Amino acid sequence: MDILILGGAGQVGTELQAHAWPEGVRLHAPDRHSLDITDEAAVAAALDTRAYAAVINPAAYTAVDRAESDIAAAWRLNALAPAILAAETARRNTPLVHVSTDYVFDGSGEGFYAPDAPVNPRSVYGASKAAGEMAVRTGNPRHAILRTAWVVSPHRGNFVKTMLRLSGERDRLTVVEDQHGCPTSAADLAGALAAIALHLAGDEAAPTGTFHCVNDGATTWCGFARAILAGSAKRGGRSVPVEGIPTSAYPTPARRPANSRLSTQSLTDSFGIAPRGWEAALDDILDRLVGPVRSH
Repeated sequence: MDILILGGAGQVGTELQAHAWPEGVRLHAPDRHSLDITDEAAVAAALDTRAYAAVINPAAYTAVDRAESDIAAAWRLNALAPAILAAETARRNTPLVHVSTDYVFDGSGEGFYAPDAPVNPRSVYGASKAAGEMAVRTGNPRHAILRTAWVVSPHRGNFVKTMLRLSGERDRLTVVEDQHGCPTSAADLAGALAAIALHLAGDEAAPTGTFHCVNDGATTWCGFARAILAGSAKRGGRSVPVEGIPTSAYPTPARRPANSRLSTQSLTDSFGIAPRGWEAALDDILDRLVGPVRSH
């Protein structure tokens, strides 16, 4: 069974390639230089090289603030590319598993967002990802869209690595405390993507649609930062005080959702996937980045 992974150099793509796939699964993860997914002819040619059982697309333009000025590039990768992938996979009756984001919501809702909650993006990034969702939804009936949020891992740039770096450079950190969300391990997200891709590949009647995949529980960016540094201290790493500040004190080009909490109930109901708590997922990442917890 051959599975095509796009965006293989990113956090999720890296974890997809490290995932323990069943025997007989062959992964193909071309980099962006060997496959431009915004080029329709290139995508068609790539899909013609073999009969893929599924295509997984975590590739995205994720520089949220830069997207506010680099609008065309964000829309090409986040909206045009999914449209091309949906059309070309549908022509071959190949399932498409696509990663999206909490930024499709405006963040004004209460509680945890269900997948069918109305979208209302407030940024170029969010709008381009919402358009990509619509392209997948309308372009290929055999699709699963997984929205996620606050993705972290030992790879590439992310919030955990930034907090560890800054704690080594400063005596105190200030972090926004009025944005709420669900930290997500790229490895756990990759596991869910792999399971769903195998479901869709093996059963034409497998569930399709839009789902949420984040680690269980919720916190604020400030709470997340404090947990990261507390975990660092337990491993003999550096830790500094973290002061909570309002979003208004940290202006950015793109508006962030105040509430990014996502409900994973439909993921559990449809595929039996029940994500673990974000604290346990963070422990695994810190074990890799800082080291094991020190015994006293």
